[in-house]
Amino acid sequence: MDKSLCAELIRSRFESTAGESRSQTTLYLLIRRLILDGELPPGCPLPPTRVLTSELGLSRSTVVRAYEKLQVEGYLQSRGGSGTQVSETLSLAAPSQAPRSRPWRHGRPLSRRGTAIAQHASSSRIQSGAFVPGVPDVKLFPFATWRRLMSKYTCLEHRQLARYGHGGYGPLKAVLAEYLRVSRMMSCSPRQIVILNGSHQAIDLCARMLCDEKDRVWMEDPGYWGASNVLRASGLHIEAIPVDEQGMSLPVDPESPPRMIFVSPSSQYPTGVVMSLSRRIQLLELAEAQESWVIEDDYDNEIRYHPYTIGSLFSQARSQRVIYLGTFSKTMFPGLRLAYLVVPEDLADAFAIGNAELYREGRLIEQAALAEFIEDGHLSAHLRRMRNVYQERRNVLRRAIESRLGDLVSTTGGLAGLHLPYFFNRPLDDLALSREMLEAGIVLRPLSMYYADSRRRRSGMVLGFAAVDARTIESAAEQLCVAIERRRD
Repeated sequence: MDKSLCAELIRSRFESTAGESRSQTTLYLLIRRLILDGELPPGCPLPPTRVLTSELGLSRSTVVRAYEKLQVEGYLQSRGGSGTQVSETLSLAAPSQAPRSRPWRHGRPLSRRGTAIAQHASSSRIQSGAFVPGVPDVKLFPFATWRRLMSKYTCLEHRQLARYGHGGYGPLKAVLAEYLRVSRMMSCSPRQIVILNGSHQAIDLCARMLCDEKDRVWMEDPGYWGASNVLRASGLHIEAIPVDEQGMSLPVDPESPPRMIFVSPSSQYPTGVVMSLSRRIQLLELAEAQESWVIEDDYDNEIRYHPYTIGSLFSQARSQRVIYLGTFSKTMFPGLRLAYLVVPEDLADAFAIGNAELYREGRLIEQAALAEFIEDGHLSAHLRRMRNVYQERRNVLRRAIESRLGDLVSTTGGLAGLHLPYFFNRPLDDLALSREMLEAGIVLRPLSMYYADSRRRRSGMVLGFAAVDARTIESAAEQLCVAIERRRD
């Protein structure tokens, strides 16, 4: 390729890709891409800078700087009297022969673990509107108060909070210990509390600190897809244990005891079932006898619609085999990404070290603001307000669905949380229904996707009601019911 053809190629590509920006960076990236793709082969002469200046309508200095950057990085070489050309040393890499990368679905060589994560992905890009489950109404959060507290701890006086942390923010752990004593009847020391960036990181830490690859983990079925994905990514063997009206239905005499049991006893996800006292006792006795670890996911029990408090499994345990997992994603806002574990005394030091070594602690400014937010009563006040708001929206959704669909659907739970599960009592394809409603701008999670064991799978829908007002709930529920009735007929 001679200089004139090279100039024409660069000009045509520049005009089609420059778009909003006609800068040195744009030209540099364009020429580099042409070289790496083999369209400008090794030894190919580039047009003089004055030619490109005229062809592209750029300043001479812009073109010169782009050439210089490419020469410094080894893409171009300049020889006295022969101008600038593509570096001949690039022929060793033979870029024109390199295969183009393909998406992972079509064979891109991810690791087995990476492929499994991608194939089992269940998180949605849509995180607001009807009927996204598990999402609070962030519009009603007292952000003015939160902004004031954050500003307080971002001043020069508290500059030490901008550094790495180790062991979490002490005052927050002390406040949380007292908060759990009052709200969840738990007795723990601040030392037992580990602060993490969200519940998924907390689950990952438990898997790494307590399990080895291929260890057995019992999971509720149906159950929380996020937990199963994190545990599967850690190389653990997941065994699905059925859930009935009393919670996880534990095997009486398991042949292969699990290393870990993941359970949500106070409000099972997604059914909302409360684990019975007899099942709780059975679970704790099994964990003690088999030396299994129980991860208690208490994701939404603070948002409850009944006057009594369901005690935590952690507070009932005689032996220290229970690790309690709490989060602020539902009580405050999801983007905060703060969760915590309460671990047995003899695990406290190891978990603190593991947290620091694996994830490098930080977020101390947010932790300091959160400690004051809780201590000053702002969290309790916000929860009192939101319980009333969410209970009204839950009731609106129940009336809209059940008055229209009648015995076609049945529900469980509803005593706490931000969603309602509905089981279809007649054959109905919940996956197809979900796709149809998504085209109408309505999100519902098919209940069948929460099951690991296809033999127990039931169709239905998980409907979140917290993030939208009553009028939106009624309108969306009307569209949903029409779609269901049409499929039933």
